[in-house]
Amino acid sequence: MHHKQLTTATLARLHQNQVALGEAVWQLTRWIEQRGSTEVAQSVQAQLQLLAINSAAINQALGELLDSHLHT
Repeated sequence: MHHKQLTTATLARLHQNQVALGEAVWQLTRWIEQRGSTEVAQSVQAQLQLLAINSAAINQALGELLDSHLHT
């Protein structure tokens, strides 16, 4: 596999892992909040927002890498 393809594929899988972990933490946060620990839930939600912002940037960068790979 071409080195650039391998790098792009690896980054894509890391991004998928990040998204999956974020979703799992989000579900746990909702469960915690339902049991009355709103302070903990709010703290985790703030970090999840950062995760979402970074995820969007990573997704955009991956798209650009894939596009550049297709045009070379």
